[in-house]
Amino acid sequence: MTKPVNYVVDMDIEKFFDTIEHGWMMECLKQRVADRSLLRLIARFLKAGVLEEGKYLETDRGTPQGGVLSPLLANIYLHYVLDVWFDKKVNKMLKGYACLIRYADDFVVCFQAEREAKAFGEMLRERLKKFGLRVSESKSRILEFGRYVWEKARREGKKVETFDFLGFTHYCDKTRRGFFKLGRKTSSKKFRQKAKELNQWLKKVRNVAKLKEWWPVLKMKLTGHYRYYGVSGNYPALRLYYTLASKLAYKWINRRSQKKSYTFAKYLRLLAFDPLPKPRIHHSLFTLSSLRGCVTEEPYAGNPHVRFCEGH
Repeated sequence: MTKPVNYVVDMDIEKFFDTIEHGWMMECLKQRVADRSLLRLIARFLKAGVLEEGKYLETDRGTPQGGVLSPLLANIYLHYVLDVWFDKKVNKMLKGYACLIRYADDFVVCFQAEREAKAFGEMLRERLKKFGLRVSESKSRILEFGRYVWEKARREGKKVETFDFLGFTHYCDKTRRGFFKLGRKTSSKKFRQKAKELNQWLKKVRNVAKLKEWWPVLKMKLTGHYRYYGVSGNYPALRLYYTLASKLAYKWINRRSQKKSYTFAKYLRLLAFDPLPKPRIHHSLFTLSSLRGCVTEEPYAGNPHVRFCEGH
């Protein structure tokens, strides 16, 4: 929100966990691990193979799906393949602002200059290819995004593109005073996925356990959803999920038998006695007073229409 971002490189690594090169993985580990016994143990873990339909299959690349070490090893792999490379090589070649944000194998890169954003896209493809990885072209793009793009779109009556990252759709929004801000809401794909999972769980559990046993679990599921997606500006999506969860709970309580004898009045009494947790914002992102009215006398280089607070 306070940086000169004009372009976002949104790229996805195709089948990342299945294509990690074991040789390069061990080289990455050797950068910080000197214990040969530990390295041999990790190598055996990587080559443990998988069972599919009762048949054992050897693996010469990738990390075991569901393995306890897989997320950690994948993070180490991308640390050297992507993070260190971007910091020590790519950043030094750039003239404008750039920033890499990564969580596990999901990442986006923000740029000030379009030319540098496009050049990075080509460099990234070559970099990943060297380590046995490749970009999923169907899920990768470079889009205009940021304060300047938003102001230009408003003048021309157009809309700014959005992008999904870590379950949120990021979009250009405005404050009550009309200033730019970064908006976040639960992505449509994730919302449908969470709704489907909740529906399947309620359908499965309704006749397996008593209501008094699974009702607290449902409350914990809602609380967990709020704690992740409860960010500033996302309250409508939280409210929608709460309403959906309440309707699904009544639906499957009432379908424990063919009689459908559980009336809505009984369900309301249950909610009054033991209510489901209400939506709430757990992560307030717009509390800094410095974000309100970010105007200074000097625009940043390259975009004369965009101005930032001093110190940002």
